[in-house]
Amino acid sequence: MSDTKARRAATVQQVSATLRSPAALIAAGLAPPAAVETLAAVAERFAVAVPPALAALIDPADPADPIARQFIPSALELAVAPEELADPIGDDAFSPLKGVVHRYPDRVLLKPVLVCPVYCRFCFRREQVGEGALSPAETLAALSYVAARPELREVILTGGDPLMLAPRRLAALMRGIGAIPHVELVRVHTRLPIAAPERVTPALARALKASGRATWLAVHVNHPRELSVAATAALGRLADAGLPLLSQTVLLKGVNDDAATLEALFRALIRHRVRPYYLHHPDRARGTAHFRPSLAEGRALMRALRGRLSGIAQPTYVLDIPGGAGKVPVGPDYWDETAGQVADRDGNRHRY
Repeated sequence: MSDTKARRAATVQQVSATLRSPAALIAAGLAPPAAVETLAAVAERFAVAVPPALAALIDPADPADPIARQFIPSALELAVAPEELADPIGDDAFSPLKGVVHRYPDRVLLKPVLVCPVYCRFCFRREQVGEGALSPAETLAALSYVAARPELREVILTGGDPLMLAPRRLAALMRGIGAIPHVELVRVHTRLPIAAPERVTPALARALKASGRATWLAVHVNHPRELSVAATAALGRLADAGLPLLSQTVLLKGVNDDAATLEALFRALIRHRVRPYYLHHPDRARGTAHFRPSLAEGRALMRALRGRLSGIAQPTYVLDIPGGAGKVPVGPDYWDETAGQVADRDGNRHRY
């Protein structure tokens, strides 16, 4: 066994439950004792949770470990840049009632729960997560809102992580959505297959299909090392149950902001029947400036991937415009209307 694998194995032995405090992170060897005051200051502002499946992937001896960078609190989170916002994508301005965000004419977000199996340090809802679940009355009000608007064709379950609901409650919610005649599609955004793959059970898969509508699952994954044996087995259980799988990835400085890492991630995803969907430019959440590359850097990475990966492995690089104007593609341009030229993957121009 290599030294790195031995260190990770030791971490697995230490971590049998989700780490939720600075003391727990230090005891597991995932943070130095000298950082306790800083960790406590961060934990006062933003939720902390590192489940065993992700703790086991961290190399505690590597100060630049890309898994640790995503989930272990850092003093950098206490620095707020002038352009950063508590509500960076405008959820609040487009929330007509609790748990509902309606920014697009044909689809609506439903946030049944605001807890997660893991709390990402770059999360755009980091000011909200950890607040609990909708009550039965609030859930009914949200479903009534959807039912009263026949233009809504898609309900997107997000949060928090909607798969933190028990299968029984999730199935009831899916049946409630399925009872609305004009809803054609349910999309579920989750990190659970990566963060807590043991919770992806046949009962969970059945609950996801309970609506009788087309159900698509979008899995949040940012680095190829997150696709552990347990995680890929969980993805396989979902795919075998007939659920189409997509991925969403956030472009993060120091985690995946190089073409080789993104290529490895997207190749691994399609091997496991997950179609890369979105590569998100990081939102301007407070205390996350250390994660944000420039748009120019992101566009250059997407151009590099165009020459390295087939179309099925290419996500759309998107920016969620601050204030609630929605997502737009911000990938590289290949067509020059004025010159009547198109660029190939190497940047050479051709008249068309």
